[in-house]
Formats: sequence, C-alpha cells, structure tokens
Amino acid sequence: MRNWLLAAAAAVILAAPVSANADPMVLKFSHVVAERTPKGQAALKFKEAAERLLPGKVKVEVYPNSQLFGDAKEMEALALGDVHFISTSLSKFDKFTKKVQLFDLPFLFDDIAAVDRFQASKDGQDLLKSMVSKNYLGLAYWHNGMKQISAKKPLIKPEDAKGLKFRIQQSDILAAQFQALGATPQKLAFSEVYQALQVGTVDGQENTWSNILSQKFNEVQTDITESNHGVIDYMVLVNNKWWTGLPADVRDGLTKAMAEATKTNNETADKINEEAKKKIQASNTAKIHQLTPAQRQEWVKAMKPVWAKFEGEIGKDLIAAAMKSNQPKTN
Repeated sequence: MRNWLLAAAAAVILAAPVSANADPMVLKFSHVVAERTPKGQAALKFKEAAERLLPGKVKVEVYPNSQLFGDAKEMEALALGDVHFISTSLSKFDKFTKKVQLFDLPFLFDDIAAVDRFQASKDGQDLLKSMVSKNYLGLAYWHNGMKQISAKKPLIKPEDAKGLKFRIQQSDILAAQFQALGATPQKLAFSEVYQALQVGTVDGQENTWSNILSQKFNEVQTDITESNHGVIDYMVLVNNKWWTGLPADVRDGLTKAMAEATKTNNETADKINEEAKKKIQASNTAKIHQLTPAQRQEWVKAMKPVWAKFEGEIGKDLIAAAMKSNQPKTN
C-alpha cells in the first residue's frame, strides 16, 4: 500500500500544470552504462532536446553508470516515481511480459538492420505497449548492437564453452542458451561484471563492442569471439500513469525529444561499436577471433534448441514475424 501511495503521489505532483513562473519540472533519467556508449550519448541528446523544446518547463538530469539505480532497482524505482525515464535491456522484462523474450533468442536476427526493421513493424511497436497493464509504457527502442562472446580462452567451437561460467542478464532464455553449450550461466548486475571477471567468479560474458570497451572487459578477458549471436537493445520506459497524466504540451515536447534521441542513438550505434572493436584490436589486450561460416553454423546448431523451449511463451507467429525481418523489402 505504501509503495502504491508513493507512486500515486509522485504521478500527481509531476502531472500538475506548469505555470509560466513555476520552477522547471525535474526529470531523472537513469541508466547503467557509460556516457560514451550509444545509450549514454542518446540520454544526453534527450536532455538537450527536451530542455530546448520545453524551455523553462523541464530540466533533465541524466545519471549514467548505475549512479542512481542499478539493474536490480530501476524498474521498482520507475514504479515508485523515484525516476522518470529508464532505458532498460530487453532481457529484463520476462517477469512482466513473456513476448519481449523474443529479442533474447540466439541467432534470430542476421544483423542490426533486421532488428531495426522488426522494431519498426506493427508487431515490434505493439511490444512497446505490452506492459501497460503493469503500468510500464515503452516510448522507443534504442539500439546497442550485436553481442560478442568472451572468455579467458578461445571460443571457436561450441564445446569450447563447456564447463565455463558466463555472466548473463536476468533472462531465462540467456540461461538456457549457455546451458545448451554445457556452460553455467550466472545472473549478475552489469556493474558487478568487471570484478567478477577479474577475480574469476565468472569465466566469460556476452556483450556489444562498446560495452566491452567502456567497461574494460577486454582487460580481464583474453579472447573475444565475433559471434554476433544475439542483440542487446533497450526499451526506454516511463511510468504509464505518470506519462498519461502529464500536461499535453509537456508530453508532446518530450515525445519529440525522444524521437531526436532515438535517431541519434540508432545512427551512432554501429559507428560506436565499430570504433570500439578497432580500439580493442589496437590495445593488444584481448585477441579477437573471427568465425568461418561453417564454424558459426556449429554455434547456431548448438543454440537453436532454445527456440523450441520458449516458443510457447513468446508465440510462434511473433517469432515468424521477427524472422521475416531478415529479408529486406525490395521495390
């Protein structure tokens, strides 16, 4: 009851009309990665655009690197009104909706362009509203990039992962993915990964190039395989009751600012990841391994049984729609 009252009070206060002489509405945007990542840059763009489009009406405070809330607390904080915008990995929503688990299926998308096509489709856009009954509304998808896999040994064949411990996000599909390899998954908050790799609590992890570089995972891993086996993308979330209770002009301005931030994020994600990969190569820290088509197909074969295990929860039709995104439309 106390939590509900706090959330309701926060919504009422923040949705109150903003007069010309009122102090600006302070909006907190929390995320868990570094500012130089695609998400970090997009959050700063949102701040700039929101304050430009709503001068004197809003002030956006951005908190990167889990400074305000970490992985485990940000959804609760959003529900309570302690933060107004979060950009959370799509792997974190299985307790709220099983359909978004789609994005964790290994080797579902050929590349980030296919992810973009699916997210822009009706099926993809409908997923933004799939948690409204839990009072969470998605405003946009933000790309991070395709996942690579790393460890303290080369990972060329699926059996190379057998017996190793891998850090994963809070996702049952990702747990099943590593179990299919004979490895042990361990769910850890993003902020804990570097130390866990450093001291050997886990042997490896999966992430985008920009996250690997910005968190210095390449300094505590000897080998990285460019597998592109999955995607790490984010959904920008708000408290639905708070959002719908905002004055129309404020909500409209924030919607436009979010569109600008999304454009910035998705246009720079590939560039930032490619730059990060080159910096890792130049640093002579972790060795990057390229898979041949035949080797990659071995990984696909090893992980593909995970699809059948979760297709009942996600829906065969939704998986089929996502697979179609691998085939760009031709004129």
